[in-house]
Amino acid sequence: MNSNQRFNSRTRIGIRPTIDGRRDGVRESLEDQTMGMAQRAAKFLEKNLRHADGSKVECVIATTCIGGVAEAAATADHFRKAGVGVSLTVTPCWCYGSETIDMDTHMPKAIWGFNGTERPGAVYLAAALAGHNQKG
Repeated sequence: MNSNQRFNSRTRIGIRPTIDGRRDGVRESLEDQTMGMAQRAAKFLEKNLRHADGSKVECVIATTCIGGVAEAAATADHFRKAGVGVSLTVTPCWCYGSETIDMDTHMPKAIWGFNGTERPGAVYLAAALAGHNQKG
């Protein structure tokens, strides 16, 4: 998909739930909360945003939480096939920023990190920004 095709009247919003990918209880304890955050974000956006023609915006949620490079790449592929043209990464926790960020340099993106847990999502915002800055 080239950049001109991406921004049509029916561009979808991709919701990327990112998570601390460490296993043995860490990731598992956050899966439901993280996917719930993605579902709430999608519901809010679909209820409150409209395309220029007045039709409702549609969100596409990643099929799994993103805890590493392989899941990030699979989500990027899924979003390309689904016609996603903008992404929102959501996380209630700390994540490995350079492993989970959206690396598509042509796609507008935003991050919503919740800062109310012992693993604050706001730290992910800084980690993701640092990863993008290093990439250039």
